Amino acid sequence: FRREGKDPNAEPVVTGSHIDSQPTGGKFDGAYGVLAGLEVLESAEDIGVETNRPLEFVAWTNEEGGRFQPATMGSGVYVGAMDFKQMLDVRDKNGVKVGDVLPDALNAIPGANKRNFGSPMAAYIEAHIEQGPILEKQEKTIGVVTGIQGCRWFAIDVFGSEAHAGSTPFALRKDAFKAAHSMISNMYDIFKDDEDILRFTIGRFEVLPNSPNTIPGKVFFTVDFRHPNGEILTNLGDQVETICQKNSHGLKFEIKETYKVPPTIFDQNVVGTIRNSANSHNFSVMDITSGALHDAKYMNDICPSGMIFIPCEGGLSHNELEAAQSKDIAAGTRVLAEAMISLANQ
Repeated sequence: FRREGKDPNAEPVVTGSHIDSQPTGGKFDGAYGVLAGLEVLESAEDIGVETNRPLEFVAWTNEEGGRFQPATMGSGVYVGAMDFKQMLDVRDKNGVKVGDVLPDALNAIPGANKRNFGSPMAAYIEAHIEQGPILEKQEKTIGVVTGIQGCRWFAIDVFGSEAHAGSTPFALRKDAFKAAHSMISNMYDIFKDDEDILRFTIGRFEVLPNSPNTIPGKVFFTVDFRHPNGEILTNLGDQVETICQKNSHGLKFEIKETYKVPPTIFDQNVVGTIRNSANSHNFSVMDITSGALHDAKYMNDICPSGMIFIPCEGGLSHNELEAAQSKDIAAGTRVLAEAMISLANQ
């Protein structure tokens, strides 16, 4: 959606986020940034604000990656980091393709304009809840996001052999759970970080045949590893396969890296503009690194980008209890508006 500026041929200043969620997601993750962008454009129109550049907002497709992997699919395709045709063929766990359901998403917003992939932008700012507890703990209203930590995802299958739990001796078992448990336990030891900067999560864990009296014949699990330091991200991430090999107990396993993005450092002019906008309203402010991945990561590849964080109650996100206070929602939207208008007039 677009609001024209004095120069309709100028590259626009864009904001946006996503409206897809997680299986137990809340109401604010992504949706806040989309609604904040809409509010900025509507308010600018209502009070007759003039900008040299056009203002736009966008709702990205499949940022979460909860149903279709990889995550940030819409922005990834837009900037050319992911192949559009390949992404249309991606299937969910029930075999449904992205290409099968995308038309329904497009038809839900019939008035939305379609931009060519990679169309140039002057700047991009994304407003978002923090999805963590830091701003609330520090009693800050606005987080000026300086960058996003890098991320590596792995999908791992461990293959054993089903057998009777009561009659098969330990020495003769090919227990896929035992091997997977050893792999994961060793990963927790290797990925331990006394400074608590590193993030490591086993997000999915599936056991087959999942019977109480059958030795597991197959285990599938995922690894989500994040760090703001690119060297650490590479060195530790490259150890995942070695850890699996050392703890396989002689069983076969398959490992696939499903997602890999380096750390992101946002544009200093955009970051500074956001900081100045927050300070001009006397909001309490702090710089922060995003622990979660966002579409702004890919937008930073093609234009100067930045993000605005507001607190979420209890640091909860990807949770139905996710919440944010009205005063913080309004504050973040005011900072977004002022920063966008400032950039549109530079």
